[in-house]
Amino acid sequence: MADKANKYPNNVSGKYYVDNQCIDCDLCRETAPENFNRNNDGGYSFVAKQPANPQEEAQCKEAKEGCPVEAIGDDGN
Repeated sequence: MADKANKYPNNVSGKYYVDNQCIDCDLCRETAPENFNRNNDGGYSFVAKQPANPQEEAQCKEAKEGCPVEAIGDDGN
């Protein structure tokens, strides 16, 4: 389970975030390309944009549920 205390500083503020368990598998970026980006220097994903509509919300939720290492968190806001 993602830990808010270990989230990457690149994450924009809001409901979703990625923490330091990310293994750079690309699943979240493929599932929700409008919301997740890659930090090329660090080799991890982060939330670049919080979902702005129901479709993006569904994609972010799918990315969170599909994350193999549970690195995507949802603080429930």
